[in-house]
Amino acid sequence: MDIKQNLNTIQSQLPEHVTLVAVSKTKPVSDLMEAYAAGQRVFGENKIQEMVEKHDQMPKDIEWHMIGHVQRNKVKYMAKFVTLIHGVDSLKLLKEIDKQAQKHNRIINCLLQIKIAEEDSKFGMSSSDANELLHSEDFSTLNNVNIIGVMGMATFTDDSSQVRQEFERLKLAFDMLKTTHNTLDVISMGMSGDYQLAIDCGSTMVRVGSSIFGSRNY
Repeated sequence: MDIKQNLNTIQSQLPEHVTLVAVSKTKPVSDLMEAYAAGQRVFGENKIQEMVEKHDQMPKDIEWHMIGHVQRNKVKYMAKFVTLIHGVDSLKLLKEIDKQAQKHNRIINCLLQIKIAEEDSKFGMSSSDANELLHSEDFSTLNNVNIIGVMGMATFTDDSSQVRQEFERLKLAFDMLKTTHNTLDVISMGMSGDYQLAIDCGSTMVRVGSSIFGSRNY
């Protein structure tokens, strides 16, 4: 498994405006350091505890993205260093992130997770929920969070026309929210199997794991 070569291959396929998040969950620090040595600086983890441990051991110019479902009681562990939280799916969670960010005198960037998949197991809010949240009085009082875009997860299926439809749904939600919140500029969608399709549909951030690091270690 040549991590450097995989990274170079993927980077060469990405347009300039697309950020590559190397999904490093379950992978050892040695693998992450190989990616780091190859120039990768943005890493995505889906468990806060694992991200904290890796953050402690690794160079401090890394951007850590929390890409998994976030439990409110664990926000405090990552608040001092996390760069972007992808999976914000409620005002309650946003309030907790704001509270913890304030303790560290930081503003934490967040993406609103929009439910685009047909599957029930995927977290997220509807685009009208997201719109309501952004216009709510509660939201206007939060000074330590910054919503910079949206995130979505497509259904896990080989049916690329369904995946395309779901990605287009997220792009539509983004465009709608942007009409009143022009600071939004990130659309996080697309993973190892479908990031090219996601980019065609407007993604500006792709979350790629197995194509860089090989299949997951459990």
